[in-house]
Amino acid sequence: MKTLKLRIRDKHTDQLNRLSGAVNFVWNYINDLSYKHLQKTGKFFSAYDLNEYTKGSGELLGLHSQTIQAINETHAKSRRQFKKTKLNWRTNHSNSKRKSLGWLPFKQSAIKHIATHVTGKKGLKSTLQLSLAKGQKLVIDLWDSYNLSLYQINTLEIVQDSRNRWYACITVKDYPKQQCGIGRVGIDLGLKDSATASNGDKLTIKQTLKYAKALATAQRANNKQRVKAIHAKIKHTRQDLIHKFTTQLVKDNALIVVGDVQTTAIIQPRKKDKNKPKKRMKLAKSVYDAGWFELKRQLTYKCENAGCRFEIVSERYTTQTCSCCGDTSSSPKGRAGLRIREWTCAKCGIRHDRDINAAKNILAVGLDRLAVGIPLL
Repeated sequence: MKTLKLRIRDKHTDQLNRLSGAVNFVWNYINDLSYKHLQKTGKFFSAYDLNEYTKGSGELLGLHSQTIQAINETHAKSRRQFKKTKLNWRTNHSNSKRKSLGWLPFKQSAIKHIATHVTGKKGLKSTLQLSLAKGQKLVIDLWDSYNLSLYQINTLEIVQDSRNRWYACITVKDYPKQQCGIGRVGIDLGLKDSATASNGDKLTIKQTLKYAKALATAQRANNKQRVKAIHAKIKHTRQDLIHKFTTQLVKDNALIVVGDVQTTAIIQPRKKDKNKPKKRMKLAKSVYDAGWFELKRQLTYKCENAGCRFEIVSERYTTQTCSCCGDTSSSPKGRAGLRIREWTCAKCGIRHDRDINAAKNILAVGLDRLAVGIPLL
């Protein structure tokens, strides 16, 4: 199962806002109903019980019956997941202090792919027909970067972001799987370069720093829309860079080994740390911009899809050890050694790039052997 996220054209905004209001009405009704039933009987409503109380309401609200069933299932699942007797109310009113982002779930029987057209030189536009109440249909156009005609659609959720843009999150079956390569590579995660591969490839992400001046200007001007747009630009650019890097890794290698660097260990103060918390929190922005969690997340599902082996190993002493002879006497150590990016091993005379050397040692740990030279690199 795979999820595709596609942008819906803005001409459908008004209709989607109206339908999301009906979804919020159903959510608030079953939320209140479940809580009152719990107070009276001490038992929770299941999704099946909620279906009995909402039966026939689709015609009045303009929603498909299976859409209401999907709302009931999501409510029951969320209540169990967060262990709450009552969930938050949903509202899309413009004057509300806590405005909920729009959400419209659809099951497979309510979705029909009509056509996919070519727009321009490389662009694609797909059209979907969604069933609403009896005899009512919702036809939406969306920018298609995946070519939906190649997939079998399972479910669909229409969601709204903070900039009031609508997206179709489509789960598909029988999607074309990527084939992995035959090589093997180690990955060292860092701050100067977000990721460094043992073959010399590097991923550098400095998007927060790049847009810092424009973001500060928008914040001082109290331009909320511009602030949201810049944050979205930073996020999407970071994800695009990580996607290209991880996809190429999976194409070229059958084994990918990554160090187990912990974000919380860097930005959160330790109990025995004598330094003030503010000094350790200076790295928080750089760690956030590096996108280590996102890189590992993408490698996890891409390797699973392509049949590539993905391992996370301990990176202890990988920076201090020579990847050729295993000597540790002349390598950079401690806080003062962080600025040393290249060093020469005193025993074998090999000059190392700090991050590439660490990546080679991480690969050696993944291969369950000592770092005494890594062939085929």
